[in-house]
Formats: sequence, C-alpha cells, structure tokens
Amino acid sequence: MTRDMDALIIGAGFSGMYQLICLRDRLGLDVRVLEMGEGVGGTWYWNRYPGARCDSESHSYCYGFSRELLEAWEWSERYPGQAEILRYLDHVADRFDLRRSISFGTRVVGADFDAAANKWVVRTEGGDVYRVNFLITAVGCLSSANVPDLKGLEGFAGDWYHTGLWPHEGVDFSGKLVGQIGTGSTGIQSVPVIAGEAGHLTVFQRTANYSIPARNAKLTDAFKAYVKANHPDIRALMHSTPNGHPFAINPRRVFDVDDAERERLFEEGWAAGGLQFRAAFGDVLVDQAANDEAAGFIKRKIREVVTDPGTAELLADIDHPFAAKRPPIDSEYFEAFNRDNVSLVDVRSDPIAEVTATGVRLASGREFALDIIVFATGFDAMTGPLLRMDIRGRDGVRLADVWAAGPQTYLGLQVAGFPNLFTMTGPGSPSVLCNMPVAIEQHAEWIADCIGHMRANGIRTVETTAAAAEAWGREVADAANATLLPKATHSWYLGANVPGKPRVFMPYAGGMARYRAHCAEVAAGGYPGFVMGG
Repeated sequence: MTRDMDALIIGAGFSGMYQLICLRDRLGLDVRVLEMGEGVGGTWYWNRYPGARCDSESHSYCYGFSRELLEAWEWSERYPGQAEILRYLDHVADRFDLRRSISFGTRVVGADFDAAANKWVVRTEGGDVYRVNFLITAVGCLSSANVPDLKGLEGFAGDWYHTGLWPHEGVDFSGKLVGQIGTGSTGIQSVPVIAGEAGHLTVFQRTANYSIPARNAKLTDAFKAYVKANHPDIRALMHSTPNGHPFAINPRRVFDVDDAERERLFEEGWAAGGLQFRAAFGDVLVDQAANDEAAGFIKRKIREVVTDPGTAELLADIDHPFAAKRPPIDSEYFEAFNRDNVSLVDVRSDPIAEVTATGVRLASGREFALDIIVFATGFDAMTGPLLRMDIRGRDGVRLADVWAAGPQTYLGLQVAGFPNLFTMTGPGSPSVLCNMPVAIEQHAEWIADCIGHMRANGIRTVETTAAAAEAWGREVADAANATLLPKATHSWYLGANVPGKPRVFMPYAGGMARYRAHCAEVAAGGYPGFVMGG
C-alpha cells in the first residue's frame, strides 16, 4: 500500500499522541501515527520491569493542555507506577479518539526525502509506503535498549531479559538465582522488587550511584483537591523552572548557611524525598565544593542504612558529582542489601569476562551460578532510536553519517539537510534533563505552530541551516560546561554507555524555561536559523 498524507508521526507515546492532537484536531491535517508496539504508551508500553515507576510527581507527569482532562483523571500515588501511567495514556487515547489515526505493530525501516516531489517517503517492515509533506519523529529518548556485547551470552542456558524490553506476561523469579547487571535508575528501581521474589539476587555493580528515597505514598484527598483547584498555578510554576517540576529550586547557596543549618536543610530534603532534595540549594550542580557537601551527605546516609561495612563502602564509592548523572530516586534500594539473599559484586575492579552456560565468570575466574540474568544497562539514548530507522535527507545523505561525530541540531528540532523533518525531544533540546511532559508539550505546540505558519503563507519547506545547527551545538556545549554535568564521564548523557558512540553531551542544560523563551523568540522573529521555501 502507498498512501499520500500531510504528515506522519513515528511513535505513540506521550510525544506522538499530543503531536497527533495538535496536527489532526487543531490544524485539520491528514495525519497517521506509526507505532511499533501493539498499544499506546511508548516507553511505558515497553518498560514493564519490576519496580518501574516515574521519577516525576504524578500531578506534574501528565498533559496540561486540557483542563477537562486534568479534571477527569485522578492519580493514586505520588510517583505513579508503569501500569497506572499506561492506564492514563489509554484514557487519553480514548478521550481524544486517537487510535483511529494510529497503525499499531508497525515498524519503520526507512525514510528518504524526495526533493523533486518535496515529500518524505517512509517505508515500513510490512511493506507499506507513506509519502508525506512532514515527518515527525516521536520515538522517545530512552527506547533503544542497550544490551552489552558479552562473550558467551548466546550460550547461556538460563533466561535473560533487558529491562527496556520486558515480557508483558512478567517474569517468575521465585526461588531462582538471579544476576542483575547495572545500577542506574532502572536497576535501582528493580533491585528491591526482584530481591523480594528471588531465591538469591547478585547485583553486579560497575558504577556506584547516588539515590534519594522517593517517599512514595498514596495521595491524600486533600492533596488531590489542592491539585484540581490550582492547575493553572501549578502549570505556571512548572513552566518557570529549569527542569519543569512543580517546585522551585531555592536560590540560596550551600555556603550561605553554617554547617548545622546546611545539615538541617539536607535532612529536610531527604525526609521530603524525591527530586526535591536537589532543590534545597541553587548551586549544587554548578559549584564543585557545594556539590561535595550534598554528595557527602548522601554517602553518609548510605553508610547509615547498609549494615555490612564492606557493602556500604562499595555502594558509597561514587566517582562523579551528585546529579551529574540522572539522579535516581528509590524505594528501599540501599535497604535491600541488608537482606540475606542479596549480594553485591564489584565489577569495576574485577570485570565480567564472559557469560557461561550456567552463569557469569569474572576476569579473576570467580564464577556465579545463575538461572536468570537481568540487564539494567540502559539505552542507546537520544540518538539510538533515530539512527536505527535509516533516515536519509537531501541527496540520500544518511542521518547516521551526518551524526558520525555526534548529533547536531538546531534547537533539537531540525537537522540541516533534512527538510520538513522534526525531531521531538531529541539531542539539543532539554529533553531528559526535564520533566518530560513539559518538554513534549512545548515541542508539539512549536512544531504545529511552525507547520500552521507555513500552510497559512504557502510555504512548502522548512529546513535549518548548517550554520544555525553549528551555533546551537556550541550553545549546548557551553550550557553543559557551565555545570558539573560533563564531569560524569561515563554518563549516558554523553553516550558513554554505548561502545563506539561519540562522546558528545547531548541534552540542552540551559533549562526548560530559557529554552522555551528562545524557541518563542525564534518563532516570533520569523524563524531565523531556518530557511523556508516554496
């Protein structure tokens, strides 16, 4: 089947669903969404691993464009789990009749720009072809699973799973010897749940990580009533903060207060839980000495919680500034290591050499018998989902070649040489440094406004320039270098978790509020940095 349309959206998660609403329902375009999964949800459709939970507070982790939608939905917990978020997105799909415009179970295998026709030609694995004026990628930042290339994995006699591709029927850990590789945000969420089911859990830790207790709880009726009565104010606050969360970052500096007051404020943040701990001081991510104080506090907490001194030291042996990597929040993560059926193995000093038929062997020769291996090794973040689709722009130039030395975009929205292609929450945008629905709504609305402007003025193509992309690349690098973020040299923000991936800091660290203002200025100024033709 070959079909001509106004626009095509790839992905039916938060991004693709709202972009569909903006283009179909507001602009009246003929639009189709292609979704690889069999349902809506994006990352929340695939990530069903034990303990999967959002690290943004529920009343902020939702669409804000519709007061009626906000009134109709009620969250049950402070930090919603995967199943509840998926129910929410199903509710949105039903409420706005989105499924009639979505093709499920459809994988994109190629997209080529036909300059003569001024069309994107998109091919699917099933053989369908779409010829569209506008192509919008809404494939998510964390959707391309990173399975490490371990010697012998293919010969493992047990079962292995990646947290980002979890079986929908679940996994039975009862009485099993389980090995988990990875202690990032996903691994920190899954450890306590797996530990409660498995016969024994061995956690293979290469990089120790900070984590703040989530203090998750059921929402009270009083809080639910407060949220419903104050939606506009909450949304205005989220739009004013650098990370899009519903709380402000205190501007005071760590050394503005004495030692006792600093400790009291850290304790207050620890008791509040979640990302609000990071908001206690305004200079934690820009001043190394200030960061050392926050890091030291968390390490002391780890040593207080974990009863075995050797295990506690391994967990507290963290080699990067606090919040320079994605700052996890947890439910009894460190406490899990006090269980008799949980052990921690340091694979920085003694790396994994191979997977055997019966388990894992380290470089020292030490072996661990395992029935199940869980890879909590993250994703080929931000660029991976885009590059795996074989996108080719003008003159057949591959996006993979253009980004061979690292991704370069203008505003995270367009790539030079790829007309009428918009990338949602891609590299060069605040993206993963932000509460995602806030970033997503801004992107979807900006893209829709741009397309609406083009249609109103008889413009057929929009394409950023190489000069604009290069200048924005410098802006992205400067914003990162003004913080401590690049000091976490093994962070996936830099692509360091994927062998051979260019080491380039990918998200824009200048803050969502500043980014929003800049994008608005570009649109109001006639789209400088973009060439509009036809």
